[in-house]
Amino acid sequence: MSTATGRTRSGLPAYFWDEVAADWHARMTEGRPGFSEHVTRKLRGLRDGIIGEPGTVPAMRDTHRVRLTDAARDSDRLPDLYVAEHAALTLFGRHQQAAVEPAHCPRAGLGTACRKLCSAEAFSASAVEQRLIAAATAQDLGELVQHLHRLVPLLGQEGIGLDYTRLMYDLAAWESPGRDRVLRSWGLQYIAPPATDDDAHAAPYWTCFAPDEMDNGAQLAALRSGTGREAGTVPAMWPYYRTRMSCDLREQGALTRDLIAEHAALTLFGRHQQGRRRTMHVPGNTPGTAARLLLAKTVNGEAALERRFGALLTSIDSGELAMHLRGLVTLLSRAEIGLDYSILRTALRTWDDPKRPNAQGRFRDRWDYDFRVAPTVKNS
Repeated sequence: MSTATGRTRSGLPAYFWDEVAADWHARMTEGRPGFSEHVTRKLRGLRDGIIGEPGTVPAMRDTHRVRLTDAARDSDRLPDLYVAEHAALTLFGRHQQAAVEPAHCPRAGLGTACRKLCSAEAFSASAVEQRLIAAATAQDLGELVQHLHRLVPLLGQEGIGLDYTRLMYDLAAWESPGRDRVLRSWGLQYIAPPATDDDAHAAPYWTCFAPDEMDNGAQLAALRSGTGREAGTVPAMWPYYRTRMSCDLREQGALTRDLIAEHAALTLFGRHQQGRRRTMHVPGNTPGTAARLLLAKTVNGEAALERRFGALLTSIDSGELAMHLRGLVTLLSRAEIGLDYSILRTALRTWDDPKRPNAQGRFRDRWDYDFRVAPTVKNS
């Protein structure tokens, strides 16, 4: 049985922030800008909750819309949604205090709001990104809320709203497996990858990589930090995604095949490029070609390399393929032999796609052929 419910109280909008927005719009229609006295009084009460525990702040009782059942009141632990609503209410209070218009803006996720904040002249994009990443890497709900309390006044100052209903559910999921979806949605909203090829920023990271850039070490370390992690859940990698997707998929934090494949390719490139003075993205170099070039440089261990490559070709799914590629790129990096990462991304995308049942076979045959036939040296 549920211990809390988000059903509305009689005659009230779904949540207090909805009531505040409705009050403001009604008064604007009447030619009386601002908030009514009873709403202003409740907004002041929200500030008391910043240092108060959920359920212990008298001034906030009338602002809660998640109702506690008798079982929840008798429990040692309040329901996650109730705790999340308390946190969202305190954040809303700070946000609204700094804003002239309603701070609650439906469909505006945290990533979208921070992207708009980057465009404000008062803040640099790097400063906003640091604040967002600090929040996204919070270890628990308490730490996350602390970071958000420093961020939402900046949104209010610039007139940027936030969907507080959505934020409440994001907070409720923070200490659960749902955190990955929350992180992915924030990241995809923030970078807003284009939906078409028309944008110059759609070019994959590896095709634009310049080996002589000063901050390459930090960028490559960020890519390697995503190894073994779910795509979109590593904030340090957010700036390097270029996967195209619709606005709806971004808002949902969708884990698409395209995003998974790009994530795997980026982590491989970060490992491959580490410590190398020239780019390890070499157009046309398939894993078969690269393995053949490596074989030519191998004094001992030819049989071991052939077994390793054979295991790669017989990968059952894209996850196993990525695992075998990690071992291969380590060897290729030492030998300074490059790979075509655009080919790798496509292979990782289609290797086990049920809609493309012949893709795996085509890649396997091509790579096996490239391994058996002496290649034209492109990077050795």
